[in-house]
Amino acid sequence: MYTQGLDQKDKAAGATGQDDSAERLAAFQARIDADEKIEPKDWMPAAYRKTLIRQMSQHAHSEIVGMLPEGNWITRAPTLRRKAILLAKVQDEAGHGLYIYGATETLGVSRDELVADLLSGKAKYSSIFNYPTITWADVGAIGWLVDGAAIMNQIPLCRCSYGPYARSMIRVCKEESFHQRQGYEIMLTLCRGTEEQKRMAQDALERWWWPSLMMFGPGDANSSHSAQSMAWKIKRFSNDDLRQKFVDVTVPQAEYLGLRVPDDDLELDEETGHYRFGEIDWQEFIDVINGKGKCNRERLEARNKAHDEGAWVREAAQAYAEKVAAREAA
Repeated sequence: MYTQGLDQKDKAAGATGQDDSAERLAAFQARIDADEKIEPKDWMPAAYRKTLIRQMSQHAHSEIVGMLPEGNWITRAPTLRRKAILLAKVQDEAGHGLYIYGATETLGVSRDELVADLLSGKAKYSSIFNYPTITWADVGAIGWLVDGAAIMNQIPLCRCSYGPYARSMIRVCKEESFHQRQGYEIMLTLCRGTEEQKRMAQDALERWWWPSLMMFGPGDANSSHSAQSMAWKIKRFSNDDLRQKFVDVTVPQAEYLGLRVPDDDLELDEETGHYRFGEIDWQEFIDVINGKGKCNRERLEARNKAHDEGAWVREAAQAYAEKVAAREAA
C-alpha cells in the first residue's frame, strides 16, 4: 500500500548531501546490514531521509484520506452495533495518521508542511482510496481486502530500519488486524444471508479485487526506488513478493465465503503452491495515481473542507499555548 510512494518520480531523492562521504555511507550501510535501528539524531544519508519522508508522509496521508470512504457509511450502517464498530475503526485510522505524522516529523519536516502538500495535491496517498463505497458490502470488502493488503505491507515495517517508523507500526498493525477481521465478518454475514446479500458481496469483491492488487505498487521491474529501499531495509519484501503473498492468502478466504475472484487466469500452481493470476491494468493505476480516479477530486475537496472548518480549533489551541507560555514566563 505505502510502497506506492517509493515509485513517484523525485529527482531530489537520489541526491546526497555534502557529508555523504564514501566512508560515512559505508559505515551507515554497515549499521543497516547489522539490523541496527537508525534514530532521529543519528547521521543518515540525505537520500535515506528523503525516501523515508516520502514513504511515511504518504502512509500518514493514506490513513487520513482512508477515513473518508468508510466514514460515508457510519450513519447508514445497518445496525447500532455496526455503527459503533465502524466509528471505532475510522477513529483508529485517524490515530494511525497522527502516529505516523509524528514519526515523520522526527526527520526534520513539520506537520504543517506535510498537510499542506496533501491539501495542494502535491503529495500522494494510496490509490485505493479513490474508489467509491457504493453499498454496505464495500465496507466489508475494504476491511477484508484493503486492510488485508495493508497488513501485508505493514507487518514488515515493524522491522523497518528507521526506529520511530518501526515502533509506530506495532500498534498500527494490531489495530489493522482487528479491521481486517471486522471486514471479513461483514462479508461472511452477507454470504450467509439472502441471495441478494450474497450478490452484493460478490459485486463488492469484483470492484475491489484489482485495485487491492494495485496497492502493492508497480511490478519490481518498473519500481524506481524499491531496490534501494530494500537495501536500506526500509522495505523487507519486494512489491511482487507481497502481492503474491496476498493472493495466496486471500483466494482460499474467498472460496470459503463461496465467492468467485474476478480473474479468469487465476490458477493454483501445484508445484510452487502459489496462485498464478492475470495481468493487472497498470494504466488504471497510473491514471488514479495522477488524479484521474473516480473520487480523487472528491477526496481532496473533503480534506480541504475539513481543514478549513477546523481552523478555529488550531487557532484556539495556539492561543491557549501562547497564554500558558506567557504565564509561565511571568
